[in-house]
Amino acid sequence: MGSSNICDLPDDVHDPIYMDCYRRSLESPEEFWDELGRLVDWFKPWDTVLDNSNAPFTKWYSGGYLNACYNAVDRHILAGKGTKVALIHDSPLTNTIRHVTYQELYDKINKLAGGISSLGVKRGDKVVIYMPLIPEAIIAMLATARLGAIHSVVFGGFAANELCTRIEHAKPKVIIAANCGVEPGKIIPYLDILHNALCISKWKPTCNVIFQRSKILTSTLKEKTDLDWDVLQVLGEPVDCVPVEANDPLYILYTSGTTDKPKGVQRPIGGHLVILMYTMKMIYGVNPDEVWWGASDLGWVVGHSYICYGPLLYGATSVMYEGKPDRTPDAEQYYRIIEQHRVVSLFSVPTAFRVLRRTDPDCKCGKKYSLKSLRSIFIAGEHCDLETKGWIEKTFKVPVLNNWWQTETGSAVTATCMGFKHSLNPPKFTTGLPFVGYNSKQSFQSSNAGSFKMGICSFFPVKILQPDGTECQTSKLGRIVLKLPLPPGNMSTLYGNNELYKKIYFSKYPGYYDTMDAGYKDENGYVYVTARDDDIINVAGHRISTSSLEDAVLRHSDVMDAAVFGVPEPTKGQVPLCLFVPRAECAKSNVKIAAEIIQNIRNIVGPIASFRLAAPVHGLPRTRSGKTMRKALADFAKNELVVLPATIEDPSVFKDVRRALQSLGYALSTPEPITEKNDLNQ
Repeated sequence: MGSSNICDLPDDVHDPIYMDCYRRSLESPEEFWDELGRLVDWFKPWDTVLDNSNAPFTKWYSGGYLNACYNAVDRHILAGKGTKVALIHDSPLTNTIRHVTYQELYDKINKLAGGISSLGVKRGDKVVIYMPLIPEAIIAMLATARLGAIHSVVFGGFAANELCTRIEHAKPKVIIAANCGVEPGKIIPYLDILHNALCISKWKPTCNVIFQRSKILTSTLKEKTDLDWDVLQVLGEPVDCVPVEANDPLYILYTSGTTDKPKGVQRPIGGHLVILMYTMKMIYGVNPDEVWWGASDLGWVVGHSYICYGPLLYGATSVMYEGKPDRTPDAEQYYRIIEQHRVVSLFSVPTAFRVLRRTDPDCKCGKKYSLKSLRSIFIAGEHCDLETKGWIEKTFKVPVLNNWWQTETGSAVTATCMGFKHSLNPPKFTTGLPFVGYNSKQSFQSSNAGSFKMGICSFFPVKILQPDGTECQTSKLGRIVLKLPLPPGNMSTLYGNNELYKKIYFSKYPGYYDTMDAGYKDENGYVYVTARDDDIINVAGHRISTSSLEDAVLRHSDVMDAAVFGVPEPTKGQVPLCLFVPRAECAKSNVKIAAEIIQNIRNIVGPIASFRLAAPVHGLPRTRSGKTMRKALADFAKNELVVLPATIEDPSVFKDVRRALQSLGYALSTPEPITEKNDLNQ
């Protein structure tokens, strides 16, 4: 089909260690993952490394028993590392910095685990956790895991209706919550939200365990349903870690994804712990004695993988930052944290840096801080335009490395890997090279290296497909799919709904996992993820990625943020429309900026884009994890009712979006957006 892949290349194109590991992971997956399985401690070794007898419900390390809390905490204590700092909670919102050692973590987890065990929580039970980004949230996660129970962390920004749907679906025996959270200028009443959710919920837990943030707010507990966190500590005895089978669920994490319905991603414990240990070193290049910062929230998959489990499994120090890039109270915080805590590597979303750039484009806030401890910045979660990437590199003076993954995968599918000595100056726009493990040995006829190169061509695990299912040529945009079986660490199913799992991810392209993302590959094996597949604009038969247009828009020096999406056009079917956020101190008129943007697109992308529509806005609709809501903007422009997801950062931006779209002749009769109400069983 004219496609290229990494294994068609001479060995000296990429790091030999990477090439060898990649080959072995495909040619001999049982042997490869058997070796890596020993990165974590097991109560009982596995019987079978890979069981794919019931695809797509692949099992890894079948018959093996382990415990996530033991691997994240207990084994470090036994190794004499109890005095090492496990967590640094940095909260400019409360003006506190707290260091939690592995020993303190162990002691608090043990007390909480004993307490919730006395409430009847046991292996296989569910525990919903509704807390802000504080150490007690991780303590709750690991105490649940210690008992072999399953945690489901609900993002603190969710209101009562969304919390209710997750409670009804997971059916937790116990809910663990904080009484409040803190945002710039306001206190979020978590306990009131929880009580409201339970009032409308058909499922009632045995008990609510409430952690009082007494220095911020002391809340009144309900005598019949609420139990104070501190009181609970004395109710039970410390408990040993409960062995759990490798394919039992560690957690359920709900995600709206591309179906516009929250789905309960179920993560198996064994393979997930193995891959997180491996990626901390091989992707992120962190050493166990160093400080790592995952700038996310525990309610998202990044928080699960790389605030809680990954760093703690590895024995490193994990920063928990309770604040915003620019408003708590200023744009200094990212720089201060790096210097003060000697952070070696930072993981964040591009939007956080766009906010810093918009607020402090000349880095006046950061110049007084030393960033010499920092070696790298990793970005993921959304496309990063070249202007933002260049600004980050210039400001922080370290490589900015993209990687691509999803809630469903739990860790990176493609990445530029520090541990594999990948080039730290990869091609622009790439999300990196495929990570190890995306294939099975049944694809190969020979273990000979030369035969391997030839035999893998039609089995390269990351494929780019056209709408008819045929494979795209090199550099041709298409749908990204991953060959089965998926490697360890991926979701095992959707909680309580195996049929929906098969329907959403595996029905369209049999034998492949459908990522529902769009992208392409180049001749050197690099993967380029451009957008969700529904963010592709079809202009007179030409498929154009919104990200390529946004990159061109953001090259304009007076544009600080932008979103491009498709709108109807009678002749061409669709044409792109751009909403942009101008620089605050810009002297040019918005009309002039719009005209210059249109000309830039014509010069950079060409007339094929039919780019003629651009208007300024004060802000763009994004989820709290930083993803631009292009589909919502496109539907709004088409006069369709927009149902806003519960994860939207600021729904009020649609008032100004309406004004901007109407100035271009769109959204003339669009109804007001409404808040999403989800049925998790659909």
